Amino acid sequence: MSERLLQLNWSRVLGRVVIVLMVGALAFYAVEPWLPWNTPTRPRTIVVYGFSILGDVMNKGIFPAFQKEWQARTGERVEFVASFAGSGTITNQIILGVPAQVGILSTELDAQRLVDAQVLTEPTWRALPHNGTLNLTPFVILTHKGNPKNIHDFSDLARPGIGVVHADPRTSGGAMWGILAEYGSARQLGLSDADAANQLAGIWKNVVAQASSARGARTQFENGFGDALVTYEQEALYDIARHKFDGEIIYPRSTVESEHTVVVIDRNIAPAERAVVDAFVEFLWSKQAQNIFVQYGFRSVDEALNGDTFARIEKPFRVSALGGWQNAKQNIIDALWKEKIIAVQPK
Repeated sequence: MSERLLQLNWSRVLGRVVIVLMVGALAFYAVEPWLPWNTPTRPRTIVVYGFSILGDVMNKGIFPAFQKEWQARTGERVEFVASFAGSGTITNQIILGVPAQVGILSTELDAQRLVDAQVLTEPTWRALPHNGTLNLTPFVILTHKGNPKNIHDFSDLARPGIGVVHADPRTSGGAMWGILAEYGSARQLGLSDADAANQLAGIWKNVVAQASSARGARTQFENGFGDALVTYEQEALYDIARHKFDGEIIYPRSTVESEHTVVVIDRNIAPAERAVVDAFVEFLWSKQAQNIFVQYGFRSVDEALNGDTFARIEKPFRVSALGGWQNAKQNIIDALWKEKIIAVQPK
């Protein structure tokens, strides 16, 4: 083979080697950020399920605040996987096996259902601060702008010609609180059991629309159903602050203060995630977190943080005034509302 031909062949080989090396270098450059030694530390993950009106405060307030605090303390990132729906729906999902690690329920009654279903071994939430109560919000009445039906108290909702929008007690913890407010307010104002029962029956005779959650009932009301909505104070205060509600908040003379319960589902927490989940739960009762709840319209369990932010209610009460949740569920929601009021209404 001639010297000239050998030179040409070697040139071709070297050219191919150069091309292969260039392609290899480009490929390495492309994948290098994802190679093990350059992979960022995998973020921690916390799975939270909560009742419907918590969505905004958790996603926009509490989660970002904890993420910042945890990263500053440990250098680790935290991601949240969250779902929000009616408290009864959330509780059913946890019982059926969703991987929730922390649940925030509208009622302690739903927390007890987790014990009954053996999701929790005992009422473990009572070992948390404030017996597991995270925050509060009283039940109020919302009317359309100008209050055209002249509604001032729960008794007015039983008047003929008033259309009431309500969440469904079968799926919504907020709806159960509403029933306790509608019945218990009469008792707190000195009326008899019979008068309280009649007030509750009169209100439910006027219910024209129901939804599976408090948030859903609010949507129905804003879409033109009814003259009044029974709901959490927080729903209205938060939207008024954002100029997204131009109706009226009516504060009854007496109403229930709903207490919202945190549960930790131990069976869904891997040992490696225990520290971050426990830190998050502890954070919920910190001054920083409680102030965030106040900013979003919830009343803090730390009364000093509420200041003069909220309207005064003449005779507020809690479920303990009605004998606790077990008694209220048995005697007011089941024996009265379910068996004597709803059962006899025309289908």
